[in-house]
Amino acid sequence: MKKDSTFLSRVLLVLSDLLAVVFSFLFAYYFRTHVDTRPYFFESNLTGFIIEIVLLIPIWIAILAALGLYSKNMLSRQNRTKEVERLFMGSVVGTMAIITADFFGSDNLFPVRTVAIYSFFLCFLFLVFNRSIFRLIRDIRYRHNKGTLRAVVIGNNKNTDYLSDYISSNPESGYVLVGIVASRKYFPKDLAGKQYSSLKDALRRAKPDVIFQTDEHQTEYVYKNSVDRHLLYYFVPSETALSSQLGQLELVGNTPTLRVNATPLSGNYRHVKRFFDILLGTIMFIIAFIPMLLIWLIIKLSDIKHPAIYSEYRLSQFNRKFKIYKFRSMKPAYSGMSPEEAFKKMHHPELIKKYRKNGDYLPDDPRITKIGHFIRKTSLDELPQLFNVIRGDISLVGPRALVPGELKTYGDRSLLLTVKSGLTGLAQVSGRRDISFEERRSLDLYYIKNWSLGLDFQILLRTVKAVFKREGAK
Repeated sequence: MKKDSTFLSRVLLVLSDLLAVVFSFLFAYYFRTHVDTRPYFFESNLTGFIIEIVLLIPIWIAILAALGLYSKNMLSRQNRTKEVERLFMGSVVGTMAIITADFFGSDNLFPVRTVAIYSFFLCFLFLVFNRSIFRLIRDIRYRHNKGTLRAVVIGNNKNTDYLSDYISSNPESGYVLVGIVASRKYFPKDLAGKQYSSLKDALRRAKPDVIFQTDEHQTEYVYKNSVDRHLLYYFVPSETALSSQLGQLELVGNTPTLRVNATPLSGNYRHVKRFFDILLGTIMFIIAFIPMLLIWLIIKLSDIKHPAIYSEYRLSQFNRKFKIYKFRSMKPAYSGMSPEEAFKKMHHPELIKKYRKNGDYLPDDPRITKIGHFIRKTSLDELPQLFNVIRGDISLVGPRALVPGELKTYGDRSLLLTVKSGLTGLAQVSGRRDISFEERRSLDLYYIKNWSLGLDFQILLRTVKAVFKREGAK
């Protein structure tokens, strides 16, 4: 899915909760030292108090997150009462956690118990107030069509009528109804202008971000269309499906829906993966900077006229084109050409079939320089892609980035483009160039359907092993 405003909203909510908790402790301290008329017998040190509170507040936020207070469901209007209850519980546990941390610390954070008591009540009130302001701002944005998702409802079911009416009459839902595909029996009469004769027509003309399906007719076809266009897909389940664990259950109004993801790498997991990409990618870039500089100098001095680093367009998530960077390992005369074009140019078209049959590899590829053979064998040619990782073009781990012309050879092309391409991947560590094109494709698709953070770390470790042992390197 291309639009993702919910993550940014939750990040802002976390930051505002942080400020709410910090200010509640500051007000508690100020109230005890300036408003409470009872005498106190301690030396006031506001600066030290602020520093210690700021260092301990992440504990509080972790507790709120553990209670599910940053989930999308919890931020809906239907869960307002449950949210207040959990905020109260979080304030109790959070205060106790900070008191415990203070007890085992060297400094006396709470010189008198009343500061902790005041902090508890103020934290609870400030958090409830902060959530109310957050909802107010979010609803105003939704009413002005900011951050909303364009929705199409499809299905001959009574829920079509309800969902369509709910979305169209409640702009604060976060959705804008742009189309309905249903028979007259299940179609809201006052929304006749949004009716489409087919899903294909609705997708072409309404350009939705999300599809809600309310019946079980042609679910595979509808789901495939959502995957092909990288849209969110929600299925309104039957009672039997509700009892299963398939998908992620969410409420839209009072209708339970199942969000069916094309890959486990969705929602918050995408942002967790991005965090590790930035962290590990930056560390690796710093470590590799000197070797990269030396390689750049060697390549440049061997051929001053041409750049040591080249770029070419590849495809990544949502069919997006980007420039990928590598150290130049190919002779300039064939740079930017497809293998077919290059072999024809050098008058060796017979090498095309041999190259493809051998898994896109030739032992003595005439296009590659002497230095290029070395940096390819050691995988040093791919070090500049760390810049692509930090910038967000690709991930550290993922499917191989495709040349645009290669996409037609993939049967599940849309599924392949639901995640970012990777600097390394399951196919690369499973033999690298020793396996066929079909095997690499199957491994890429397996990774997409079975992603986990643990699998990413396994692939990274196997990549280090493969590079040092040159397993499958050519």
